[in-house]
Amino acid sequence: MSPTEAQRGPSLVDAPHTGNARAFAPGRTLRQGTKVLPEHARGHNRALVLQTLFHQGAMSRADLSRETGLTRVTISDLVAELIADGFVAEMGVREASGPGKPAILVDLDHAGHRIIGLDLSGSDTFIGAVLTLDGSIVARREVALPADEDVVSTVVELARGLVADSHAPVLGIGVGTPGVVDDRGVILTAPNFGWAGFDLEGALRSALGVPVLVANDANAAVLAEYTFGGAPDDVLLVKVGRGVGSGLLLAGQPMRGSRFAAGEIGHVTVGTDGGPQCACGKVGCLEAWLSVPSLSSRLGAASDSEAREGILRDAGERLGIALAPVVGTLDVSEIVLSGPPELLGGSLAEQTVETLRARTLAPSVDEGVRVRMTEQGQDIVLRGAAVMVLSGQLGVS
Repeated sequence: MSPTEAQRGPSLVDAPHTGNARAFAPGRTLRQGTKVLPEHARGHNRALVLQTLFHQGAMSRADLSRETGLTRVTISDLVAELIADGFVAEMGVREASGPGKPAILVDLDHAGHRIIGLDLSGSDTFIGAVLTLDGSIVARREVALPADEDVVSTVVELARGLVADSHAPVLGIGVGTPGVVDDRGVILTAPNFGWAGFDLEGALRSALGVPVLVANDANAAVLAEYTFGGAPDDVLLVKVGRGVGSGLLLAGQPMRGSRFAAGEIGHVTVGTDGGPQCACGKVGCLEAWLSVPSLSSRLGAASDSEAREGILRDAGERLGIALAPVVGTLDVSEIVLSGPPELLGGSLAEQTVETLRARTLAPSVDEGVRVRMTEQGQDIVLRGAAVMVLSGQLGVS
């Protein structure tokens, strides 16, 4: 802080203008509506500078001052600090367009740090990746799904290998996993792994010695869709893999629920006609109809293409039945499907839309909820895990 600023005493002038902020760290509001206390202002201002560069790219210090509403003195001080910390870099001078000294551009230092993302939701493999601060994947590893008793040791070794591949300081490790996960990274229940009350975040942090954040895989995926996929502020993402779950944003804020189980649609019973046995012990859960192993098994036993079409449409109808009360209650504008496109796209998605239209009230046919496949493919949870780290460590998303 400069002497001039110090003489002013505590002030809110340089508190961040977070009208366009998109940060998901626990306790952090996406769109700040109250004043920031002076003692917290510097941390907020650092996040605001990084957030602005993250979404708008390279700009001058004067540009940053105009975009953030912070004084030029404050911006100069913060940029110098962020350069020293390895999060921002000078990118050279802007091409001159008039008289005067050309401005020096600054941007995120994408090579200065790395993020490790882990996706434990696959039906056959665990996937891990090394990502840059802008979500680009620079290294990837996969391991076969281990026996239940070897899950944690397998995840630790996967993460260690990725840290070795990073060749830069690791900002943190983000993990997307099936199950109900609380805000401390404890797996309250994960039937597919046999976990109940297991502190996965603590176990990984102790083993690896770097910051770790753990979340439900669908909750991680919806963050990636919002940050990198252009999803609107009100969106429901349905993640289909070894299990079925969903992540929900309302007004741009993640909805986790009072027991951290918001979005657990996989164990909602769909229909009154019985159905397959689910891993949770019930009969006819959505997951038993729609998970990749269950759906693939039924399609493999189909006698012809017409039978396959019927199986896909039946699964789509059951997904629509599960989603209709959510759409009707929360008025989400978009549903994103994440999983194998050969299973979820086409007939299944079409039937889901038809069922939603039949079971919900829309202002008009053209204004009904939109259902689409994500364009991020199998990387969506990895990139969502990176958003978790960016948000938790830097206040950026």
